[in-house]
Amino acid sequence: MMGSGSFSRRAWLTAGAALGLGAGFAAWRYREADVPDEAVRGLFSETFQGLDGQPRPMAAYQGKPLLLNFWATWCPPCVEEMPLIDTFYKQNGGNVQVLGLAVDRADAVKSFLGQWPVGFDIALAGMAGAALSKTLGNPSGGLPFTVMVSSKGAIVHQKVGKLQDDDFDAMARLLALG
Repeated sequence: MMGSGSFSRRAWLTAGAALGLGAGFAAWRYREADVPDEAVRGLFSETFQGLDGQPRPMAAYQGKPLLLNFWATWCPPCVEEMPLIDTFYKQNGGNVQVLGLAVDRADAVKSFLGQWPVGFDIALAGMAGAALSKTLGNPSGGLPFTVMVSSKGAIVHQKVGKLQDDDFDAMARLLALG
């Protein structure tokens, strides 16, 4: 039978190990983007199709902060974060552009947005979006993937996975810094 002292010690060791793993995960999740300048320049040389069928040149998004979100209608975390991104856009729209790049089919995106409209821009990237996200620091090509590009064209925040309140807080602080 173990005494309460060894249970306490074991609990502290377990908690410490969990905290260490959590900190390591957080550091990975919020790591600075190690994205070559040419990859970001390549992003701004791309053109995607808008839902209205018109081309959406990425060059039009240069010079002002850009929140770029790669998503799909078949991705549950992507769908869950859409209203959060829309709220962020509505609160910060004067200071940031937001573009959702759908790695999806046009009909599915139009149907989704017919039920859950958003105020920010949406364009179709198709499967080429997964490859583009990899060049911007998404090693697995997983969705959702979000990057924030500064007005100077540098990636200042990135995340693979669903955005949380702390991500939006960090991005709002970045916008406040200019």
